[in-house]
Amino acid sequence: MQSGLPQKQGAFSEVVLAEEKRTQRLVAIKCIPKKALEGKENNIENEIAVLHRIKHSNIVSLEDIFESTSHLYLIMQLVSGGELFDRIVEKGFYTERDASQLIHQILDAVKYLHDMGIVHRDLKPENLLYYSMDEDSKIMISDFGLSKIEGAGSVMSTACGTPGYVAPEVLAQKPYSKAVDCWSIGVISYILLCGYPPFYDENDAKLFEQILKAEYEFDSPYWDDISDSAKDFICHMMEKEPLKRYTCEQALQHPWICGDTALNKNIHESVSAQIKKNFAKSKWKVSHQPAEILILEVKYAFLFYV
Repeated sequence: MQSGLPQKQGAFSEVVLAEEKRTQRLVAIKCIPKKALEGKENNIENEIAVLHRIKHSNIVSLEDIFESTSHLYLIMQLVSGGELFDRIVEKGFYTERDASQLIHQILDAVKYLHDMGIVHRDLKPENLLYYSMDEDSKIMISDFGLSKIEGAGSVMSTACGTPGYVAPEVLAQKPYSKAVDCWSIGVISYILLCGYPPFYDENDAKLFEQILKAEYEFDSPYWDDISDSAKDFICHMMEKEPLKRYTCEQALQHPWICGDTALNKNIHESVSAQIKKNFAKSKWKVSHQPAEILILEVKYAFLFYV
């Protein structure tokens, strides 16, 4: 087994690479200490309930759940192609059309979620991973820790998500809907085309003020070579009023997504320079020696690479 495989630390959990000994199949295991779940049981139950309901080619799947006296283990589909921004920076050629194809995949997956009554609520580049290292690898949506299943007559009002990607209605503490995901996709689209976020301030209060106003610019020179169609798409996705904002279904019908208006000009140099300037590199830990961990009362034995 090669070294240098990823291990990712979250706020309450750790994701490690593991090998199923019986089949040599590689999986990602989200290891959650039960102590960290105290008072947050509903959160993990919600995440598991969501993951059990979904099966889509662009969404990381839950394959099994194991439990020990001290930990809960979520056995997840392994995606090994790396984070979205890292791959863009590594490319030598990157165009609007590449960005359009990425957003098309994300929209297709999020439309599937919305049709299932599920709102992700934390769409951001860090949760978008490439399935493999192949040049034409598909993109995968991960991390459903903040997702929500819409119930009949239920209203979502909990302020959650990552500040730079959160819709104005969430910050305004108004009841909100699945339209918050479409806003986030708009923000991601904006970044994919210029390498920097539409809203930014070191001070969170000032950042929130910018988002609440929904005022952003297509600054020169970074947007000079970007098509009007791309800008129009973003304006529809980042519409301040949720009822006027594009749904995923509408977005999938926009010419920039389904037509041929996305330009094929190389924008890699400008976009990658801005990504490196504005976004910290992903903080994956490097794995070293394999250590076998026994999980009681489970069907499989795993080698964990920690």
